Amino acid sequence: MQQVKIFKSVDNELPEMERQINRWMRKSGARVLSINGNLSSQNSSGDGPLNSFSGGDVLVIVLYEIDKPRS
Repeated sequence: MQQVKIFKSVDNELPEMERQINRWMRKSGARVLSINGNLSSQNSSGDGPLNSFSGGDVLVIVLYEIDKPRS
């Protein structure tokens, strides 16, 4: 049975997000079918020197497969 797992973070916390995803994959035993991601910049209308390093949202979608529950 196919399932979806969504992870959300910000781009300046990518190493922690990577650890979280890898930890989940190890513990869940899921068979990962695909991983897709998206980075959304946080540009505000007041772009300037103070906003040049603002973080962007990161979304990672993992499509995985698990065995159907036995009834």
